[in-house]
Amino acid sequence: MDILIFVLVIGVAGLVAGLISGLLGVGGGIILVPAFYYVFQGLGYAPEQLMQICVATSTGTIIVTSLRSVTAHHQRGAVSLALIRSWGPFIAIGSVLGVLAAASLRSHELQVIFGGIGVCLGLYMLLGKKSWRLSDSLPGRRLAALYGSLIGFFSALMGIGGGSFTVPLLTAYNVPPHRAVGTSPGFGLLISIPGFIAYLLTGWHLTGKPPGTVGYVNLPAVAMIMVTSLIAVPFGVRLAHRLSPQRLRLVFSLTVLVLAGNMLRKALMG
Repeated sequence: MDILIFVLVIGVAGLVAGLISGLLGVGGGIILVPAFYYVFQGLGYAPEQLMQICVATSTGTIIVTSLRSVTAHHQRGAVSLALIRSWGPFIAIGSVLGVLAAASLRSHELQVIFGGIGVCLGLYMLLGKKSWRLSDSLPGRRLAALYGSLIGFFSALMGIGGGSFTVPLLTAYNVPPHRAVGTSPGFGLLISIPGFIAYLLTGWHLTGKPPGTVGYVNLPAVAMIMVTSLIAVPFGVRLAHRLSPQRLRLVFSLTVLVLAGNMLRKALMG
């Protein structure tokens, strides 16, 4: 019965994450981290750093969802390869630093960070006005290095693909929403690959982990999400290019608010 529950919950989460990845340009971690947390906890696995396992496992799944998503968006001409090349090295460095920071925290602390930052991002996307701009053109290399490092750091810390940061930031620099969404999963690859390796190499001291967990990463969950999310990503991409920018922004913000808000509520009440 435990195996059946695990397969059903993780499978559905993978389908939804794939759809959201293609639709919004995020890696799906905003859905997967809470899903992993509730299913592992419900099955009785409660190691000292359960939240770290959820974040690390989510990071592993982002590799495939981001690759599939950025490929699909690139075929539609919605990916800025110049941005990916320019910001990429700083994003990768920030990702590794984010893993090291996550490993030093308690599970409860990481829950609060995940929920708090997620709620702030969701509110910005929901309440922010289209006219809000940091600039009408993209930042120079020094500021881009700072942005890239922070995106990589907080994304790896939260187990997300960076779209929750990248999409609002790029749109604030006058990048069209569909192009911001299309470029974001390219950043997700640069977050997830070094982050995944770093999470595999840490967490070996932890006891009481779910079966199949290497370091902080639960490999069976990663494998399931890779399969199920790949099915849904193309549908999300097609839907993204049919929606208006206003509807895309609304879907993004409400998704983040519901999931991150619930995580923050549980962390503060627990």
